[in-house]
Amino acid sequence: MPYTKKIPLKVKLLTLFFLFLINPGLITHHLHAHDVGNLEQSSLAELVDSTSPSVVTIAIKGTRKVQQNPFFDDPFFERFFGQPQPPREREFGGGGSGVIVDGIQGYIITNHHVIEKAEEIKVFLKDGGEYLAELIGSDPGTDIAVLKIDLSRTISQMSLGDSSLLRVGDFALAIGAPFGLSQTVTSGIISALGRPQMSSDGYGDFIQTDAAINPGNSGGALVDLQGQLIGINSAIYTRSGGNIGIGFAIPVNTVKNIMHQIIEFGSVKRGLLGVIISDINKDIAEQLGLEVETGALIQEVSPNSAAEEAGLLVGDVITSVNGEETETSSDLRNAIGLKRSGESVEIMILRENKAMTLSATLGELVAQEPVKADELNSLLAGAELADFIPEGKIKPQGVVILSVLPNSNAANARLKKGDIIWAVGNNSIANLDDFVAIIKDKNILVLRV
Repeated sequence: MPYTKKIPLKVKLLTLFFLFLINPGLITHHLHAHDVGNLEQSSLAELVDSTSPSVVTIAIKGTRKVQQNPFFDDPFFERFFGQPQPPREREFGGGGSGVIVDGIQGYIITNHHVIEKAEEIKVFLKDGGEYLAELIGSDPGTDIAVLKIDLSRTISQMSLGDSSLLRVGDFALAIGAPFGLSQTVTSGIISALGRPQMSSDGYGDFIQTDAAINPGNSGGALVDLQGQLIGINSAIYTRSGGNIGIGFAIPVNTVKNIMHQIIEFGSVKRGLLGVIISDINKDIAEQLGLEVETGALIQEVSPNSAAEEAGLLVGDVITSVNGEETETSSDLRNAIGLKRSGESVEIMILRENKAMTLSATLGELVAQEPVKADELNSLLAGAELADFIPEGKIKPQGVVILSVLPNSNAANARLKKGDIIWAVGNNSIANLDDFVAIIKDKNILVLRV
């Protein structure tokens, strides 16, 4: 047996120290020459140079109605004071960022909230080019909008990645124009995946990143180290209005789905299954004798819906859609809501603890067009209304308030966004048409919310 002498740890460390003094490059080479993609960790300049021309700055202009005292509407005011009535509209401006996804056709992705209610949209390229943009369509549910600019030449475009391949800890760059500044780049990592939407009526989930995202970054690019788009920056969690290291981006796979629908149809034709569902927990599973503690439990099936035609029943537990697990009711809502109406889906269910697979052709979730309450009755001025259709239902069951302007008549009446109006006085209402017929020309309104 050969003799081997153990070298003390102290001697080993001293040896490494002297080697470093003689040739520090032996260590620094291994520390700093590690490739990340095709780039060295010491600089991301080449990556920024290749991707940043595909990110644009967006500026918008528009007008909004200004709530004013009804006293000003009286012609006596003008006759007595000899002054014209104050203007009823006020100009507003804003902006954000966008990403060029087709440098030939001129298609640009941004957030819905960046261009919402804009009457004029301008796009500014990094090279100084300036264009008027056309809004092709937008989807409030996923906060995605598609713009188009007319091009006389081909411009840089961003290649689209695959957000299903992302892992927590992957490096990422956020590119945009925060606070009205020129294009800015920040770096960080993917902090979390599958974060839920911040609004109850949103679809899909978020990528969370600690790359600094600030106001003005909305609609900009979240890029991986291969130079591919992995998300559209959309929101931040903050109490001060600035970045605290918690930013959110819409996954690029969701962006691709919605973008193709908007380009093809001009809007999103969102799928509808027609069920009312709830989550399952341990207590519910025990009470119902279920052998699973995850899934979407069907509480109600709407008549003449895709679910009824597919043979789904109350008490069924939906466990997957097209092979993707649905552990919660939110998972099912996103799985169906991000698919196109008319699309067929394979639904795995448990019925009396026996697995079954059913096929359903999705109906269409009709987008509700908002109605300005000013046009219906001045007592409700400042509110926007629409039919209220509960999740999984086909017919409306009242009127929902979509928004309320501050200091408006509606705000003074203590109406709030999300309120559901189900009756006016003693008269029940089923939809917006019923509501309009009752409130027309009324001087006093008693709303049941």
